[in-house]
Amino acid sequence: MKDRNIDRLGVDKYLFSNVHLKQSPSVGTFRAFIISENKVYILIIASLILAQFIIFKLMYPFPDFFSDSYSYLFAAYRHLNANIWPIGYSKFLALFHSLTHSSIALNFFQYFVLELSSLYFYLTIIYFYHTGRNTRIVLNLFLFFNPLALYLSNYVSSDAIFIAISILWFTQLLWIIHRPNAFHLISQGILIFIAFTFRYNAFYYPIISAIALILSRQRVWVKLAGMALPIILIIPFVMFSSQATLKLVGSRQFPPILGGWQWGNNALYMREFVNVDSNKLPSNECRELDRLARNFFRTVPQSDRDLPAYVANFFIRQPEAPLKRYMLNHYKIEGDMSEVIAWGKVSPVFKDYGLYLIRNYPFAFARHYLLINTKNYFLPPLEKLEIYNLGMDELLPLAAYWFDYPNLEIRSISKGLQGVLLFLYPTLFLLFNAYYAYNLVLFAARRKFRQASKSFMSAQVIMFSFMMLNFSFSVFANIIVIRYQVFPMIICLAFSSLLADFLEKIHETDAKSEGRITIQTPIDNAALHLRNM
Repeated sequence: MKDRNIDRLGVDKYLFSNVHLKQSPSVGTFRAFIISENKVYILIIASLILAQFIIFKLMYPFPDFFSDSYSYLFAAYRHLNANIWPIGYSKFLALFHSLTHSSIALNFFQYFVLELSSLYFYLTIIYFYHTGRNTRIVLNLFLFFNPLALYLSNYVSSDAIFIAISILWFTQLLWIIHRPNAFHLISQGILIFIAFTFRYNAFYYPIISAIALILSRQRVWVKLAGMALPIILIIPFVMFSSQATLKLVGSRQFPPILGGWQWGNNALYMREFVNVDSNKLPSNECRELDRLARNFFRTVPQSDRDLPAYVANFFIRQPEAPLKRYMLNHYKIEGDMSEVIAWGKVSPVFKDYGLYLIRNYPFAFARHYLLINTKNYFLPPLEKLEIYNLGMDELLPLAAYWFDYPNLEIRSISKGLQGVLLFLYPTLFLLFNAYYAYNLVLFAARRKFRQASKSFMSAQVIMFSFMMLNFSFSVFANIIVIRYQVFPMIICLAFSSLLADFLEKIHETDAKSEGRITIQTPIDNAALHLRNM
């Protein structure tokens, strides 16, 4: 497009016009699609993204910290190979720290990779699929002008980079379906491995990749190689982490340390409502923990343990709850290292206890834990995103040392502003899921899949499989907060919109074939064009 067309339409018109982004999928190469058709668009988006970041950092000159931040920093500072959280982000922090101590550089890098991956995803979507004007507007706004991306990138946390890696991985799956080659095959495996080192949510990603490879047009041995690659990469990491945990706390664990805590926490949600024969518990340690649990539910008033108000991790967080009471009864916490070791040493006990209760009382577990987590899934709490730096004006000394701050004081435009700006996002996640379900039911009920291309159907199968596995893992084995559901939000919105566009296009085609829409004159053509602008 020539510059005079940009001047005539204005930046906003240019971004969302039918001129630079075709409603029909592109037939040329992706490189030509980028350079010839979208070069100016990309430059504009990049400029606006940079401007947003600069404005944001004027408002929030310091990163946002919460408990996980200090755990990641501590593991990076001590060069640990196992920690409460996956070690990948701590290794990244250590590498980044060797290049620069600037917190602004860290936040910018996290924001940059998140927005770059979103741009790659967006351009891939409009390259392969029919997209209407409204879809392009909504995706542009959500991907590139979204305050949630800025706030997530401002955390010292794995969230922004994990989301970016997940977006890149899912985009590679779309390429595997449409135009597979060796690069996409290898990159999807590497991305799964990296994502897994940042967050264990990625453990089901190989299943989604396997589905994409099965649906792709490739030789059987190529598909098998693509399926095997992430497993081949992950297994050594699991062995490495287990060995590192053995050296740190004296037992092999995977997931390291927090896995046992999670199982114990999940099971304790139902402990009050089941009669457990303590003699049948798997060990004396489990029986001791069960005594603490019974005493807790007998002595702590209901008003002091409002379990639904938590993000399904009450028994991990609260010091008076049975898990931490058991740990403190056995181990003296004198410094951060001793705390990590203590967490790791009690984790196997919590795992044995939790899994025993879940296996023996599945219906109680479903009612008292899974039901709470299902509600959290569809309305994921903002959690730490509600307030900047947990509402405090200071940070811990470790963070000040890591980023070369002269003192512990930090400032921002407002601690509560982000809670106001992000207030609607839990509801948006619910609406996105409902919109996807509505369009999927409409798509199936009208049997429109008969008119869809194989690649379009394959993408929808991958999308549906991902949403089902994400739901199952999130509800059954994880805490649920909005920052854990941002990636599902993005692809849910994108594929809901693609389904809606497909249904609209088929409806228009059917109407034309039945003679209900007839374009007879240049004036009619011009009017239709204006409606599509």
